[in-house]
Amino acid sequence: MHGNLSTRLEKLFTQAIQAAFGELVPAEIAQSAEQKFGHYQCNSALKLSKQLRLNPRVVAEKIISHIDKGSMISHLEIAGPGFINITLSASFLSIETGRILHDRHLGVTAEPRQKVIVEFSSPNVAKELHVGHLRSTIIGDSLARVFEFLDQDVLRLNHIGDWGTQFGMLIAYMQEHAPQVLEGNENVDLPTLMHWYKESKKQFDADPAFKKRAQLLVVSLQAKDPAVIHAWKIICAISRKSYHEIYALLDIKTNERGESFYNPFLPTIIATLEQKGLVTISEGAKCVFLDGFEIPMIIQKADGGYNYATTDLAALNHRVHVEKAKRIIIVVDLGQSLHLQMVFKAAEKAGLYNPAEVQVEHVGFGVVLGPDGKKFKTRSGETEKLIDLLLEAVKQARHIFEERMPDATPAELDHAAQVLGIGAVKYSDLSCNRVKDYVFSYERMLKFEGNTAAFMLYAYVRIQSIKRKVNKEISTLPNTLELEHPSEISLGLHLCRFGETLDSVARDLLPNRLTDYLYDLAEKFHAFFRDCRVEGSPQQESRLVLCETTGRILKKGLNLLGLETLDRM
Repeated sequence: MHGNLSTRLEKLFTQAIQAAFGELVPAEIAQSAEQKFGHYQCNSALKLSKQLRLNPRVVAEKIISHIDKGSMISHLEIAGPGFINITLSASFLSIETGRILHDRHLGVTAEPRQKVIVEFSSPNVAKELHVGHLRSTIIGDSLARVFEFLDQDVLRLNHIGDWGTQFGMLIAYMQEHAPQVLEGNENVDLPTLMHWYKESKKQFDADPAFKKRAQLLVVSLQAKDPAVIHAWKIICAISRKSYHEIYALLDIKTNERGESFYNPFLPTIIATLEQKGLVTISEGAKCVFLDGFEIPMIIQKADGGYNYATTDLAALNHRVHVEKAKRIIIVVDLGQSLHLQMVFKAAEKAGLYNPAEVQVEHVGFGVVLGPDGKKFKTRSGETEKLIDLLLEAVKQARHIFEERMPDATPAELDHAAQVLGIGAVKYSDLSCNRVKDYVFSYERMLKFEGNTAAFMLYAYVRIQSIKRKVNKEISTLPNTLELEHPSEISLGLHLCRFGETLDSVARDLLPNRLTDYLYDLAEKFHAFFRDCRVEGSPQQESRLVLCETTGRILKKGLNLLGLETLDRM
């Protein structure tokens, strides 16, 4: 029987429960007694004792009497009020750990393949990515990487804000002040475009004639006037070039599908909601009133314009019925929670999706804070540009390597600095529970102690150093190994838990479960390194296999978080 350890233990205990109490316990109760064996301690007896009205230790003894330990379990014992502690055999762990090294999926068993859509990043055209976009981008990328490794059919979507009234203002301003750009005779960067956007907003508010021109341009844009569409495409291209530079630095891959993509479907969404009797006219606007929500959801304004809600309903409908997604994950800040709850509820009532068939989830997250505990800002009080934040991390990482690696070439320093700098920013964010705010600190994230990227990278580097000293081809090593020392057994057991960790991340969409696992892995490896000599020891080959397996899982785990590794530092 192969598969993730926790899954195998769950099946074993479920079979024992059904064998022991099958005549007394309904099947669904026995099934619900399955446990997540985070530390391989089963509390099924405690749950069943309430159903059976028996002493939990008596229930535990009966479960144990029906367990087929085989070669997997060496010992079972009852602890406390009725917990069952499980000790896996060293020989079983030796075989399982050895199998990981030669498995393309590192011992991870994938779930049946299904279509998973992850929507993340989602910047607005004519605006620079700032620190607020950081979390959506790297959380979404990490989740997409995990699902891809679990062999799911993943579509990464970047839901760009590329439509709306602001384009009328910006095009009107550019027609007046920068016609050469719209004519294709001059290139500008995104900061210039942002400046024009701010100026256009001022003129829109102060000049009625300009406001009228901007509004007419919005109408022309919606009517697909060729000249206005051409101007719109130029603006989008300027923005796209800027944020793709950041995505390249972060090693982020997305498929852009902006709000404009869903424009043709909006009238159909309105019609569907009307046919279902869900639309109420309020002050000229078409609204949907939902039970449990104090405010209505506006789907079409009195002037005929559409709202974000309309676009999000169209997007959800397209992902379910055209993309055939079975799981849709939207990574956006917690401030959007109420809006998305209303969109999901309205979509369900309108029959756009069935929650029993499609899983739709909002992956919310807190904000990035500065040292003062307030939203992260520059010294001048402006929102921190994401590119500036990333480049500063790389700069500080380079200073660290200049001291640690005085013999390195400039090219080596540049590479190491980028790997650590970008990795430190990502890891610091992902190691926090995403629903919480966290304080951004270059000093803390670049430390070589604690749960940091530097600590993870150092563990990987130490493994590469061991391999260089032993100087043996990994491919010539035996497929099996012998785990004897307690530090070897502890490390081997943890390596075998990689699959259940990824299952947990995929289930609960919390990347910090993976960072916690990797931190524990690095700690256990350092304990093994302290206690068990590799080079020249009688167990050299076995321990080298253990090192190599640890290195591969460290590298893959960091890769799933979007981090590269280094061979020396």
